Amino acid sequence: MLQLADRRLTRILRRVRRAVLARRRLLAALLTGVAVAAGVQAATAPPPPSVGVLTAARDLPAGAVLGSDDLVTVDFAPGSVPTGATREAVGRTLAAPVRRGEPVTDVRLLGPALTAGTPELTAVPVRLPDAGMVELLEVGDRIDLIATDPQGAGASVVATGVPVLALPSGSAETDASGQPGGLVVVGVASTEVTALADAGVRLFLTYSFSH
Repeated sequence: MLQLADRRLTRILRRVRRAVLARRRLLAALLTGVAVAAGVQAATAPPPPSVGVLTAARDLPAGAVLGSDDLVTVDFAPGSVPTGATREAVGRTLAAPVRRGEPVTDVRLLGPALTAGTPELTAVPVRLPDAGMVELLEVGDRIDLIATDPQGAGASVVATGVPVLALPSGSAETDASGQPGGLVVVGVASTEVTALADAGVRLFLTYSFSH
């Protein structure tokens, strides 16, 4: 009787084991199917919306004329695109240095945006005959522009406390007439533009730092 009971118990345990194994295989197959379906859905789901933004491919100095190899397009989420991000920058000149990965915006380029925050000012490029003096300047400096007569007739201040908006020339260069010097973009009142332009043609311009 004891042996018969043992055989029955063994048969029952075998049936239970087979049932458990069958269910484990079924559960494993179901989990595998779910994983495959999730992978397929992830692979076929459309990518999140993005906007391509031009950024600097490397650190770029003020005065650099941008080429295609200076720029790289980076995807931004629509709500994170910087204000003033430019769509066309190749051939434009940087008004200020740009760090690698920094989006190129309108205020970083020579153009009307330089005075966007100060509409009472007009951006005017002036050439200083001494390029070494230009290298002492930084964007944001305020200077007095002084015109000196090359014939020795004296000097006069033609603009006071004007902000330096951009330094397109980082080193010595010459203009169309072969004169050495460096270019500076300053912001002046509209009433000073004519006098400054006249002085830039007839006289030598220099500067002193404003107090």
